[in-house]
Amino acid sequence: MSAPLDRSFFARDPVAVAPELLGCTVTANGVTVRLTEVEAYRQDDPASHSFRGPTNRTAVMFGPAGHLYVYFTYGMHYCANLVCGEAGFGAGVLLRAGEVVDGAAAARRRRGERVPDRDLARGPARLAQAMGWDRSDDGADMVGAVRAAAEAPAVLAGPRTGITKAADTAWRFWVADDRYVSPYKRHPKAPKP
Repeated sequence: MSAPLDRSFFARDPVAVAPELLGCTVTANGVTVRLTEVEAYRQDDPASHSFRGPTNRTAVMFGPAGHLYVYFTYGMHYCANLVCGEAGFGAGVLLRAGEVVDGAAAARRRRGERVPDRDLARGPARLAQAMGWDRSDDGADMVGAVRAAAEAPAVLAGPRTGITKAADTAWRFWVADDRYVSPYKRHPKAPKP
């Protein structure tokens, strides 16, 4: 079993942390996911929830590093970030997609019995649902729950998906040629590149 990542791993710029999370595993609530796709966000980024400073909703993003920031979106889904950077500067890495490598039965109970293995955690809301995360997990300390990749995968980078601000910032990272990566979707209201 690979070593757990310590707090110092997360206490760096999320743009550096994000690609290094690929291939790592995250364990929570009886499910382990191998991360295949992530996106970096930080306070000086207009697409980040932390852009306007701390609020009741975003307080966790301002540190300490290594905690889970869980938010509710579109009135129906939870998504999760691993908090990164120095305390006081709102930053994190959105967990966009992964492969369930342990606890598939628990993930399937949460996601649906007929959901194909490939789609159990392929997309940020699906991943959070498979992991059993909701707002009650906001602020959970994830140090010890995230383990280093067995080997560093080939990583690609490109624009983040589904956002309208800073849509062309290439802070989305994914494992090359991995079937568990979600499809790229540019937000229809994002400015043309």
